[in-house]
Amino acid sequence: MEGRWVHIEQGSAPLRCWWNNPQKESKHVVLVLPEVFGINSWVKSVVDRLAEKGIPSLAMPLFARTAPELDLGYTKEDLVEGRRHKEQTTTQQILDDASTALNWLKQQYSQSKITVVGFCFGGHAALITSTLPEVNSTFDFYGAGVATIRPGGGPPSLELLSQTAGKLTCICGTGDPLIPQSDRTCIKEALSKEDPSQSRFSYVEIEDADHGFMCEQRASFNQNASALGWNLLMSELSF
Repeated sequence: MEGRWVHIEQGSAPLRCWWNNPQKESKHVVLVLPEVFGINSWVKSVVDRLAEKGIPSLAMPLFARTAPELDLGYTKEDLVEGRRHKEQTTTQQILDDASTALNWLKQQYSQSKITVVGFCFGGHAALITSTLPEVNSTFDFYGAGVATIRPGGGPPSLELLSQTAGKLTCICGTGDPLIPQSDRTCIKEALSKEDPSQSRFSYVEIEDADHGFMCEQRASFNQNASALGWNLLMSELSF
């Protein structure tokens, strides 16, 4: 089945989401949280790629109040525009909208486990969303800022880890200028402190991978790092 737009209006803000559900029953469903560039062609391709594997997936906008149909490329000007909307987004808005999207997914697949996958600012938002009780597992791909800030203000988002009941995997590249060594150390130590046995929380560091290494449309795309990221994700979704 081809992907399509769906409008979810049960929450505090209407959500224009990209949805692809290839089958009526599935053990897993995925909520995809985009980069600051919005639900663009690459984010839609992530949803569709998961659907090709038989996994229903929904991409949710993170800027539903300021740019509900944001669809940017990867130029410097696009980055400035995306960051402008990011600065207007709060943690509570992320949680409210994610709750709406998760409830909608549960209406479609009531027995399925939910995995949240986020990239860039969406990775940061994924870590925040991991605190919601509906979430079984979370993948935070290069979510910059989790060690130093929280959207809308407050202590760093890493301090929310104690509220995460499911699995969480944080994936960073050593060549990422937006997640320096000091931040990577904080992430690794915070995950280890909350889950010393490493049975639920995992930290994966990929040598020389730059920010955005999963995205084929970015100059920073790294084929080997991307393959590793996809393998980690699909391993979680295979059982």
